[in-house]
Amino acid sequence: MLLDEDPAALIASCAQNFNLHPDKSALGRVQTSLSTLSSARSLRLQSLQSQLQKLSRQHATLSSQHSLTVSGHNGAEHAAEILRLDTEKFRVAKAASEADIECERLMAELEGLRSTLAGIEEEGVEGGHGHVGWGGAAQAAQDDEVLLKLKVYRSLGIEVEQDEATGEYNKVILRNAQKGDARVVNIEHGKFPRSFYANYFWQNL
Repeated sequence: MLLDEDPAALIASCAQNFNLHPDKSALGRVQTSLSTLSSARSLRLQSLQSQLQKLSRQHATLSSQHSLTVSGHNGAEHAAEILRLDTEKFRVAKAASEADIECERLMAELEGLRSTLAGIEEEGVEGGHGHVGWGGAAQAAQDDEVLLKLKVYRSLGIEVEQDEATGEYNKVILRNAQKGDARVVNIEHGKFPRSFYANYFWQNL
């Protein structure tokens, strides 16, 4: 019978049969973990509160700056400036387009004049055909050829001057209407080939 045994001995026997040390150890570890977690949570909360305060101050500063900017902004002046810039942009684009068209026209005209000049130089005095007869007719044809060449040169902005003493054309004035300048070139016969002067003239037109 259970009641026949001593209760104290029975309780002591029950306590001895149960191993409480692992449970006590586990409870100790749980308490330690809870304490560590609580400390970490408190530190994290303090860090977040500090960041929140910092962001709140930044927000207040930016709000103040935004208010000052909005109060100092003039919508009418801004719209007028945008309209002025759009008008200026359109004007510049139109001027650039017109300049491109004029440049293409001048280039086409220049190519035509170059072709005309090349044809004149290839034809020679009598157009490349026939025989020069009497001296007077040959001289007249030669003079007409020279005048025609001078006219073509002048249309290109090249003015040729003749030396009164020798009769040779030894001075050329290059006029550039776009740049608004003029260059004087002295022709030294025999020193440089004709191709040198021709290339120089074309490059500076």
